[in-house]
Amino acid sequence: MTARRTLSYSEVEAVYDRIGAWQDTQAFYEAPAFDLLVSRGHFETARSVMEVGCGTGRFAERLLSTHCPSAARYVGHDLSETMVRIARTRLASFETRATVRRTDGRLSFDAPHGRYDRVVATYLLDLLSRDDARTFLGEAHRLLRDDGRLCLAGLTRGRSLLPWCVSRLWNALHRSRPEWVGGCRPLRQRTLLDEARWAVQTHATVTGWGVPSEVLVATPA
Repeated sequence: MTARRTLSYSEVEAVYDRIGAWQDTQAFYEAPAFDLLVSRGHFETARSVMEVGCGTGRFAERLLSTHCPSAARYVGHDLSETMVRIARTRLASFETRATVRRTDGRLSFDAPHGRYDRVVATYLLDLLSRDDARTFLGEAHRLLRDDGRLCLAGLTRGRSLLPWCVSRLWNALHRSRPEWVGGCRPLRQRTLLDEARWAVQTHATVTGWGVPSEVLVATPA
C-alpha cells in the first residue's frame, strides 16, 4: 500500500501562514474535543505545560485563564511565523508565564527529561506522517514527569452515519489536495501509542457539527 502523502514542513508553514487567525473558525467542531480534554487532563494540578502546534494560542489562553494554577508556566511551539506572532499577542497579558517559540519542524526540544506536567497536541498528529507522529510521542514521553499526562485531540474516523460521511469526504479531499484541509486527515491516534510506554486514561470520540474528533489522555507507563 502506498503511504499517504503528508505536507512537507515548508508546505505546512506556507499553509498556516496563509490561514493565520482564520484557524479560530474551526472552533465550531473542535469545542467538544477541547471540553473533554480539559476535563480529563486535570490541568488544575499542572504547574508546567508544553504545547506543540499551538496555532493561534486559543487553547493556551483557555488553560491559563481558567484551568491551570495561577503560577503555572506554559511553553508553546509552532512552525508558522504567523501563528507564533498571533499566539504571542494573544498570550501577552500572561507575561513571563507564557512563552511561544517558533520551530523548524523538528520534533525534539531543548528541555531536560521530566520537565513538564502536561504535553499537549491538538490537531497535530493528524497533520504529521506516522513516523513523525511516533517521534513526537517518544519526545513527549521523555519530557513528561512520571505522573504527567499526554493530552491529545485530533480528527478521526466517524462511526455513525453523518460523522462517517464527513470523515470519508475529508479523506477524499486530503488525498486529492491536502492543503485544502490544512494537511490534516482522519487518524486513529491510539494506534500510534506504544502500549509498553503509555497507560491510556481517557480515550473517546466526540462529534462537533458532524466532524468526529478523537480525545486521548495517557500517562507514562
